[in-house]
Amino acid sequence: MHVAIIGAAGMIGRKLTARLVADGGLGGPEIARLSLIDVIEPPRPEGFSGKVKARAHDLSAPETAEKIVARRADVIFHLAAIVSGEAELDFDKGYRINLDGTRQLFEAIRAAHAEDGYKPRVVFTSSCAVFGSPFPTPIPDDFHLTPLTSYGTQKAISELLLADYTRRGIFDGIGIRLPTICIRPGKPNRAASGFFSGILREPLIGMEAVLPVPEDVRHWHASPRSAVGFLIHGATIDLAPLGAERNLSMPGVSATVGEQIEALRRIAGDKAVKLIRREPDEVVMRIVSGWAQSFTATRARELGFVAESSFDEIIRVHIDDELEGRLP
Repeated sequence: MHVAIIGAAGMIGRKLTARLVADGGLGGPEIARLSLIDVIEPPRPEGFSGKVKARAHDLSAPETAEKIVARRADVIFHLAAIVSGEAELDFDKGYRINLDGTRQLFEAIRAAHAEDGYKPRVVFTSSCAVFGSPFPTPIPDDFHLTPLTSYGTQKAISELLLADYTRRGIFDGIGIRLPTICIRPGKPNRAASGFFSGILREPLIGMEAVLPVPEDVRHWHASPRSAVGFLIHGATIDLAPLGAERNLSMPGVSATVGEQIEALRRIAGDKAVKLIRREPDEVVMRIVSGWAQSFTATRARELGFVAESSFDEIIRVHIDDELEGRLP
């Protein structure tokens, strides 16, 4: 089997690569080839006995998608995107990368399909940002898309394209609407949601963190470990039961910022909580106010997608995966 990961240098891309290498296969078949693509050359995985091609490519650049598709991967994980805050600040860049790059990938697959019947499984990372207020709590699977950010709009359009290209038999696609991934390891990025991780990640290692929103802000979360599990499950299950509705809201944990902080207190104590500094940010508050708070995720759960059941569990996953199971 040949697997391609577009966006392989990102956090989820690196973790997905590591998981695939550790498993050695995907849904049974052994992985013989890995194509890893990102705007910077992705790291080559250790311990993989098959062939690896790691390349620096911008998906939105001319002919890049054709080069990727020419390798005829059996499964394509499309994770490439710029984050919500950056897409909101730079309108042109957001549409070029998050939408134009996706359309060019789909069109390259269409051309290959017309040439020789090529029909890969495409697993696309979407976002719960495709929904905007007002919405019910929890949001049911059949609720209409109402994005209130450019990022959410770009993901919503891409979802429609994925469903249409799938309907036409060009590829077998599934859109995975990721919750906000928490706790993200490493340094903060420009995502408007970054503080959800920051107020836990930094205090856990004895560093100060900034909280830009009130503690009653509620949102939908899952760990990086769950995100990788979603992608692998989406790449391996029978998608026929989805019919024409190819985009799924993933399971997660609905929690307020205050509940996150209390989970941190239970696990790391008052000392960690005292490292959180309140600095209200009107821009972040405006963006976050339009985000979803919880989902039924009924269809995804029925298909076997699973996530954490509490925020304590999300924090412990981070400690196990990133801090080697030990608090400082």
